[in-house]
This record gives sequence, structure tokens and C-alpha cells, in this order.
Amino acid sequence: MKLRSRFAAIVTAAAMVGGLSTLVAAPVQAAGPEIIVNGGFENGLTSWFPNNGNAADTAALAPTTDAYSGSGAVVVTQRTTTGSGPMQDLSGKVQAGKTYSVTARVKYENPASPATKQFFVTMHYGGGTYTNLGTVTTPRGQWGLIQGTFTIPAAQSVTTARIFVETPWTQTPSAAPDTHLMDFKVDDVKLSEFTPSTTIEVLGKNPGEGNPLISHKFGADGNAFVHDGRVYMYMTNDTQVYNPGPNGISPTNTYGGINTITVISSDDLVNWVDHGEIPVAGPSGIARYAGNSWAPAMESKIVNGQEKFFLYFANNGAATGVIVGDSPVGPWRDERGSLLITGATPGASNGVNWLFDPGVFIDDDGQGYLYFGGGGDDNSDSYENTNHPKSTRVIRLGENLTSTVGSAEVIDGPLMFEAGHVFKREGKYYYSYSSNFGFGGPIDPAGPPTGAIAYMVADNPMGPWTADTYKGVIFRNPGNFFGAGGNNHQSVFELDGEYYFTYHAQTLNRRITGNATQGFRSPHIAKLEFNQDGTIKEVLGTYDGVDKIRDLAPYRVIEAETIAWQQGIATKKIDGSSAEFGALAPNLVLHDVDNGDWTSLASVDFGDEGATAVTAKVRPLAAGAKIEVRLGSRTAPVVATIPVDAPLNAWTELTAELDGVTGVHDVYFTYAGTAGADLFEIDSWAFESQAPDETAPAVEVSGVEDGGEYGDSDDLTIGWTADDAESGVKSVTATLDGEPVISGTAHTLYELALGEHVLTVAADDNAGNQTEKTVRFTVTTSVEDISALIDRFEAEDRTNASSAVRLHKELDRVIAAIAEEKDDKKIVKVIEKFKSGVKDHRVEADEIVRTVLLRDADALIVRWGGTPRT
Repeated sequence: MKLRSRFAAIVTAAAMVGGLSTLVAAPVQAAGPEIIVNGGFENGLTSWFPNNGNAADTAALAPTTDAYSGSGAVVVTQRTTTGSGPMQDLSGKVQAGKTYSVTARVKYENPASPATKQFFVTMHYGGGTYTNLGTVTTPRGQWGLIQGTFTIPAAQSVTTARIFVETPWTQTPSAAPDTHLMDFKVDDVKLSEFTPSTTIEVLGKNPGEGNPLISHKFGADGNAFVHDGRVYMYMTNDTQVYNPGPNGISPTNTYGGINTITVISSDDLVNWVDHGEIPVAGPSGIARYAGNSWAPAMESKIVNGQEKFFLYFANNGAATGVIVGDSPVGPWRDERGSLLITGATPGASNGVNWLFDPGVFIDDDGQGYLYFGGGGDDNSDSYENTNHPKSTRVIRLGENLTSTVGSAEVIDGPLMFEAGHVFKREGKYYYSYSSNFGFGGPIDPAGPPTGAIAYMVADNPMGPWTADTYKGVIFRNPGNFFGAGGNNHQSVFELDGEYYFTYHAQTLNRRITGNATQGFRSPHIAKLEFNQDGTIKEVLGTYDGVDKIRDLAPYRVIEAETIAWQQGIATKKIDGSSAEFGALAPNLVLHDVDNGDWTSLASVDFGDEGATAVTAKVRPLAAGAKIEVRLGSRTAPVVATIPVDAPLNAWTELTAELDGVTGVHDVYFTYAGTAGADLFEIDSWAFESQAPDETAPAVEVSGVEDGGEYGDSDDLTIGWTADDAESGVKSVTATLDGEPVISGTAHTLYELALGEHVLTVAADDNAGNQTEKTVRFTVTTSVEDISALIDRFEAEDRTNASSAVRLHKELDRVIAAIAEEKDDKKIVKVIEKFKSGVKDHRVEADEIVRTVLLRDADALIVRWGGTPRT
């Protein structure tokens, strides 16, 4: 913007620049109350008059039907100064210190005038104070869009504020009237208080890149959770405090206002679905006693026959809480009613360390563990406090995963800071964490560098996690790779037999602002690889990401917020449930869709038969818009066009034909329509095939064989996968003896009844085909199993060492009798004596030990032809 004086004398440069903020292009904004009256001139000249700022500003205004939109506009004639134009009084309508956004349409047609001409919307505050608010240079004969955002200085008087449209000021315009004083038309003048939008208009992720995972919003501290072949990522919602001003730059992220968790998911690691935000904390949150929700962690467990999902979160640095859901995306509820980890939790706090950054791990035996903590700087500047702050903890979780058991134990990670996370591989437990940036003391060169992800390895989830278990660095600070440092946070997950590493970086933030950062972080992913000795190969940060693990199946409903790459769109939640993810999942749509915006799907496999049509479920917001479908790039030839011709503001399904598109393609949806208008919202896509999908999903079960026999001293880790190359897998459910089970769960066989068990896995595809696979297996027992169980029960502290010795002595008599091939009756008699030994009061054991050993002994008695005594 420029401030200038308009006295008859020559205006100096100093007077023209003044002290107001610089004119910038208007960012996209949320709609605010309209200040201009009759801005579309549909009511003729009501509220408008020619600029009368000084005696020389004379012009004539007249209505015209040559409008940009609607039925009316205004034409300005008989100008004698460049400032002569349509004006409106804003006295009492605008306020000093506030920021506003302005737009207007303008057109000139004089064939003797220049081929292009600049126009301004200008504010006259009274006297000689004029400010240019917005500008455009438009070709002759075409409607141009003036737009701008401006802040009225706090000390500026607005008692006589007026707004008008003009051409650039010149002292003697009459010397070249065709250049300076041409007639022009004005339409659609709008002025509203600026409300910043979080829509990211820049290209934040180039096509072909895998990182960041999403570019239409931010997400930090990503925690990955795999369920039914899909990875869900739970993240601190940095977007909640992203508040770009008129210059497009947001103040620095302080995290203080974040109380929601962002969720995305993918089954191919390239196309990511936005599931929106979980309202965790704050007055409108699920856990209203919490103020914030940062750094989430997720796990699931079957409790009382029902699978539940447990989302842990940091209530700033002071505590950790947990909410419970019925699916990976909710709905969510508060089952505990209070924070889980506080300063009152046994062993949790030393008065210095933080109680945040939860990491949850459930071992094969079903026991859950929570890792938490951080900070620990005691301001001593000592070597010991810097390198061994002992600020993080591990504690056992209760059976319900919403309570703790016992006391928290200290973790001594070298240069420990935050972001504790555990995963298990080949019987070893890997604890990773973010190292600190130095607490003032000398940094041990034998430990990790500052701000890196380091790790330790132990034989037990509880460790002990001592400094000698430190193994090295997984990932150095993101500043080493992307030119922007900051904090560091990670997780590790396994999918289809491969391990992956997630982290965050300020890559999207840098691209928005031209390499500056304000602390807004984005999720990234990398492959995690191991050396032969089990140590981890160091990960490098790249924009490449990871390779897809499968192609996208198109012949189904696909949520429109499934995105590989995009530019300019945002998402929002609407009423109802997701067509793709079911009744429990929230429904999101694309919104703030403008002319030139686009989204895409990567590696869509149309097969050999090919696609004949594409359908979009849309809500039109402006007439004349369209969706164009392209293959390979956003500028490739259009293969289908969906005219969005339907009643405004009503959801409808619109279809366009495709000419048998076959093979694998990246699919781009480009959006076109009236510039400056929100065109439509999009709920979903669906492609139709020339050949109907009649192929049911393929289901593979691992960890157990049909007809297999397994001794009850063993554990079985039972899993399954489902795949459907045509329409994609819609759902997978599984039961063991009629009760729901989770893939990859370890089953302790002594907890199952002896005899046959039935595992049933049912998979449905999006075309309605179903596969049901049944695996029957038998749990058996033997003297060898009973002997192994006695040792196991001792190791699990279900019985003590002396009782285990006594039980083994009794069992040894059974083993001897069988080895000596005594007759069946004598063997049965010896087994009954073993049962008496199990019941002996000198044997200290819990009820599970006695129940299992007596049950197994009875099974042996039946095997040798006897009838067990009760």
C-alpha cells in the first residue's frame, strides 16, 4: 500500500510511501461479514457516488447491464482526474488496527487506450491521506480482479473513511486522456475483515515425492499403528495454531493451543487418507480435564471379547492421558475420567522431568507398557545431568490399558531428551528416543549427537534400560537433510514383513514461506533396515519417501480426501459416516476448491479390461465449474470431464465416460471454474469397469496350520492378510472360537481349552465378494508340555522355585512310569499322585497354575484309559 498526499502541488516520493504496511496479494480467507453495501450494483447506484475527495475529482456514474456477474454494474465517465471513480462512505464501518481484505472487478474498453491498464481500490481517510488497498493490471476488454489485504494503522482516524476505484495517480492526466482518463466499469466490490485461512495454496509436495506424507496440512510427532493391513498415523495437530497473517506468514508455533490429534492412513504408503482431527482435550474435548494433546501413541487390545483402541496423549509437559475408541478412527470416549500419568504416579517424577511423550507397547503375552517423560535439565550445567538426566520412565499398564501397575522405572538413555518409543524384533526390544540439545555441560562423544534419534536394545520391555544398552543413532536431526532443524520425534512400524521409520521435518513450512520456518512440522517416512547383528542402519532424510507396496484398486468408493499430491485444497468434516471406512469413521470432504486447484491418486491399476466411467459425489457451490481427469500429470491431456452442473449446495453424483483406460496410472483431478470463487466440495470418487469384479479376496493365514497340533506349553502368533487386486479389500474380520481376534496377536495356548479350535477369517471386497477361510487346529498336552509349563510358571512368578522343584519331582515319577512301560492302571495311579502334589498346600502357586496342571493331568489320565477323580 502507498500513502500519498493529493494537494495540487507535485507529490514527493516521501509523501507517497508513508508509514503503512506494504501491499500484498490477498491470501485465501474465510468469509467474513460484508461491509460494502450494494457491491454488485444490483440495486443501481444505491450507496455509491462519484469520488468527491477534492474539487477536481469529478465523474459521472451510470448503471450498466454489462456486468461481471449478476445483472448490474457501474460505468464511470467524464473523468478529469485519475482518482475520479465510484466511491462509498465507510465511516463507522471500519476500525483502526484491524486487517481487511478487498476485491473488485474492473474493465475498460477504449480502443485508443493502452493494451493493459493498472487499477486500484483506494481508501481516503480524509484530508490528504489516501491508501492503495489492492491492485490489478488487466488487458483491455477483459474483467480484471483487484485484490488486496491491508491493515489500518492503529493511530489512523477513520471517522471519514471512504473507498473508491481509480487508475494510477498522475499530476496532469489531461495531457494524455486516452492513457489516464478512459471510461471503465466496476462490479462486485467486496470488503470484509480479514480472517486468515489455513488452506495452503503453494505446491508443498512435488508429484513423485513421498515426503512429506501430506501437503494440505501439518502434522507432528507421528505415531504409526498398523491394523488390518493399513497404517494409521496419529499426529500433533500443528495446523490448529497455524495462523498466517496478511503477509502469508504465521507467528511461531508455541504448541500451547493444540488440543486435537490429526489422523491419516494408507495401505500403500503413497496415497494417504485424511481422517480429520480427534477433539481430545479442552472445553469441547473428550478429556475436558486436559488442556492439551500432543505426541500421541496408539495400541489396541481385546478386552472382554471386544477390540478397543487406546490413544495416549501428552497434556503438555505435565501429564499423560488416554482415551478409548471403537475403531482406529473412533468414535472416542473417556473411560478413565482423569489423567493417567501425573506427579502422583509412583516413580514417575523427580520434580524436574516432564511427564509427556507417551510411547505404548503391548508384548506377545498381552502385557502393556507405557514409556513417557523427558526434559530433566536441572540447570547445573554438569556433565552428568547433560549426558544422563534419567528423565524418562517405563511403567506396566493394567489389563484394561487405562491404569498402571507398580512403580515407574528409570530409563538412562545417553543425552536423553524426549520421544521414547519401543518396538520388538526377533526377541529383542528397541527403545528409541530423541537426544537433547545440550544442558550446558560437556557432551560425551561416545553418545549420540544432539537433537538426534538414538536407540537402546534390551531383552525385556522393562530393560533394565541402562546406559550400557545404548547402540547408536537411527536418524540425525532433520536440519542435516532439509536445511531446517528443530525437535525430533519418531516411531517404527512393521507392514508386510518390512520395517518403516517415521519422523517429522519442517519441509512444508519452508516451501510455504520461501525457506523460513516457524516450527510447523510435517510427517515423513523412510525404510528401516538392520545389520546382521540386529543393529539399525542409519536412516537418511529425503523427499523420496518409500516405494508403494501395492497399486490402488479403483473399482469402489474412494474417499476424495485420499491424496498422493495436491495443490490448493483443504478438508473438512461433514455430518454422516465415511462411505469407504464405514459407520464408525468420520466423513471428510475436499473443500476450499478453487479454479486451478488439483488432487491426485498414485498408481491406480485399471487392469486389462479398463475403466469405462468415473463418478464424483460433489456439492456444487458455483455455476459453470468442472472436474477434469488426466493421466500421468496435472497438465496431461484431459481424458474425461465432469461438468458440475447440478443444483447449488446439494450433494449429487455426477458421472463422465472414460474410453477404456487400462493399466497403471497416476490420476490427476484438476478443478476449473470462476476465478476467486469456491467451486464445489467433493466427497468421493468411484470408477466403473468394463468387466464386473467377480473375484473374491485372497486370504492367507500365518502362524497356524489347518489340522495342526500344538502343545499347550507353546505360544502361537496367528496372523492373516487379505488382498484384492480388482476392487480392493473393504473389510476383514476374524474370530477364534467365535470371539474376535486381532491379526498378529500371540496366543498363550495354556489359556485355551484342550481340543479343537476354529479360526475363521472373513474378507469382503468393495464389489461385494467375500472369502471365508477356516483353519482348525488342536491344542494338546503331554508330560513334556507339563514340565515346560512348570518352568514357565516359575519364570512368570506364578509359582516359586521351591514349589517348582516339588512339582518336577512329582512329575518325574510319571515320566519314569511311562518310560518303564508299566501298565496303564499304574501310570494312571502315578498321575493321580501328581495331581495330589499339585493340590499340596506346600506348593505355592496361583489358581491358573493349579487349574492348568490339573486339567493337563486329567487329559493324560484319559489318554491312558482312566477316569479322572474329581
